[in-house]
Amino acid sequence: MPLTIVRVQKERFDLAAEIAPLTTGRSDVGAVVTFTGLCRDEAGTLSALEIEHYPGMAEEEIGRVVAQALARWPLEGVVAIHRCGMIRPGEPIVLVATASRHRAEAFAAAEFLMDYLKTSAPFWKKQHGKKPSTWVEAKARDDAAREKWRG
Repeated sequence: MPLTIVRVQKERFDLAAEIAPLTTGRSDVGAVVTFTGLCRDEAGTLSALEIEHYPGMAEEEIGRVVAQALARWPLEGVVAIHRCGMIRPGEPIVLVATASRHRAEAFAAAEFLMDYLKTSAPFWKKQHGKKPSTWVEAKARDDAAREKWRG
């Protein structure tokens, strides 16, 4: 059974510490692909990104998508961590790490997970900064990225 770690948390995460369980003491893993999404300052106009979620529901949805990735690719493990609360520019927001015997599967699964997390996970984002606070709208390009995995 592949190792699966799914969390939503306010605290920052440490990349090396989070992926260590995917590789420590293992000789079956040939590739680990990681993606870390960071909060941008939006050309100096953003002071913080506020991320809200429904506790339990968000973790369940992320777990559902992780299960799809595990069914689709021969993975040895997955780490999916998404932060909530107030996040400042330069801080990490999301981590996806996939481990497999071969790199192609790890890359594909990581991209799949991020495309779905970006569009389907129940998170709401509000930008705080020099302009009045606004909720972040979904982007058509993110929906298009998710759609390539259907079928």
